[in-house]
Amino acid sequence: MKTNTFKLLTLASTFLSSIALAHTYTIDDNTKIVGQEDVYQIALQGTTTLEYVAASYQLGLSNLIEANPKVDPIVPANGTRLIIPNKVILPDTKRQGIVINSPEMRLYYYHGNKVDVLPIGIGQLGTDTPLNWVTKVERKRANPTWTPTAKMHAEYRARGEYLPTVWPAGPDNPMGLFAIYIGRLYAIHGTNADFGIGLRVSHGCVRLRNDDIEYLFNNVPIGTRVEFINEPIKYTTTDDGSIYIEVHQPLSMNEEEILSETNNDFNFSKADLEFFKNENINQDILQKALKERSGRPVLLNPIEF
Repeated sequence: MKTNTFKLLTLASTFLSSIALAHTYTIDDNTKIVGQEDVYQIALQGTTTLEYVAASYQLGLSNLIEANPKVDPIVPANGTRLIIPNKVILPDTKRQGIVINSPEMRLYYYHGNKVDVLPIGIGQLGTDTPLNWVTKVERKRANPTWTPTAKMHAEYRARGEYLPTVWPAGPDNPMGLFAIYIGRLYAIHGTNADFGIGLRVSHGCVRLRNDDIEYLFNNVPIGTRVEFINEPIKYTTTDDGSIYIEVHQPLSMNEEEILSETNNDFNFSKADLEFFKNENINQDILQKALKERSGRPVLLNPIEF
């Protein structure tokens, strides 16, 4: 089932080749939606993993799984046509610096009249990435070292594994080759693995593919504003009156929710409930979008003949 696959998946391809660069869009104050959807057909022969497709199209695994719920999340069947969900509603928040929407597994970097959209991995249950927090970039470091906490040492010992006191810098470092430190306890960093983007696999930090963190490292100044938001539901009305909603699976907040075979419940805000009352919204389409949680913008007021 899509829900459990999305929550529990921790495997992916080791056959990555070239990685797409950041999706960068020119925007103005009236821009509500950026990007476009595409379709990718899995080769008729050989093996193509979902992680390969996700990395090639600048997506996290969760983005592809949400948009293609019936597809095998590890190795899709040969000939399968995948929806590539790179059309997104911009989050309804201050368009400045970095905005991280954890349920969506995306990072937005606003600079000038442009926005970069990048996929991320976030913290596991119990070592969660912050929610609803505003901070800033405190410092940056190329070739970071990693100092595991006492809790991390205990976790690894319980599995029969042992961590060094300080993990030296280099390509095998779990933080990758670049780190952007935010606040006092967290970082946006790379990875030494070929999977985990679009999944809850970190110890609370925000993980990016290596090309993406290098791009941010080279372009994000120290002092940049960083905001964490928790918006599984985004919606907007465009200049022509079209009403769109984009629905993602809300984050699991406990083990029971992770193991559940059903979708997590939404915690609707007052603004959400007011939006749902819009008389121009087709309520059947709205309820279908809330149920399917495809992570794709859905038009709620199509022209009816």
